[in-house]
Amino acid sequence: MPPELGSIAPDFTLPDQDRRPVTLSAELKDGPVLLAFFPGAFSDTCTQEICTLRDSLQATGNVPGRVIGVSVDTFFALKAWATAQRITFSLLSDFNKTVIYQYGVVNEDMIGLKNIAKRAVFVIDRDGRIHHREILDDARLEPNYARVRDALAVLGA
Repeated sequence: MPPELGSIAPDFTLPDQDRRPVTLSAELKDGPVLLAFFPGAFSDTCTQEICTLRDSLQATGNVPGRVIGVSVDTFFALKAWATAQRITFSLLSDFNKTVIYQYGVVNEDMIGLKNIAKRAVFVIDRDGRIHHREILDDARLEPNYARVRDALAVLGA
């Protein structure tokens, strides 16, 4: 089951695309986090989503917090994808699939791909509380970016 709104987000440590360990609770010390789960690097919708997050949220500076992407891809694939798309935020490898289970965002079978991440976003405040969540069952859809921005903006007020 996904964590409920208002509950404390499960903490974790995963390697990023540069093999550096990233711990959610440590990242929250610097402000809110937008945790964005995505099915797979190099796919069209995932590229569109991550680039939208790069361009409209992370780069604008109009909302507080940082973006962190999570998928079950290896950090090798995430590094190549981050380089190709000029991604400046952390993309974390949940290769062992522990965090997608913690957050209840497991797609058990996406046209033959077993136990990968659903597309989902969680806005988490610096105290670790979940203020917004959106979990999409259709991987072809993207999150509602206006709601994500609004949730982040409230945390910056």
